[in-house]
Amino acid sequence: YHSVDNWKQRLKERELEFKSDQSVHFIGTDEQQTHVIGSCSISNIVRGVMQACHMGYSIAECYQGQGYMKCIVQFAIKYAFEELRLHRIMANHMPANKRSEALLQNLGFEREGVAKSYILINGRWEDHVLNSLINPDQRR
Repeated sequence: YHSVDNWKQRLKERELEFKSDQSVHFIGTDEQQTHVIGSCSISNIVRGVMQACHMGYSIAECYQGQGYMKCIVQFAIKYAFEELRLHRIMANHMPANKRSEALLQNLGFEREGVAKSYILINGRWEDHVLNSLINPDQRR
């Protein structure tokens, strides 16, 4: 997973996705810029009448609770709304993930409901809380 060849392949795939307006991936590094500590992706970009995307994010456990994830996600939101001109960002989390829930609430996301058996994770279908953020410059 962390081999150089694997990362080269993943970067090629990410470049193609970016060029075809399918996704954008961001990484956060430590202060010395020597280690990746977290990431955020804007993916499943839908144009036309929807102008929306999904957002996913993760951070190394030792950096959780220190504001780094918020910083990375804020940058991605700004990019999605200002550069991509998207109308809606959807971000979902497992019900037990209270850190993710707090992050999204803090960033202005609104809870829309729960999707049962939403994503297959480690061989189990897991429920997810659905959240969205609407571009404040494009409200109604």
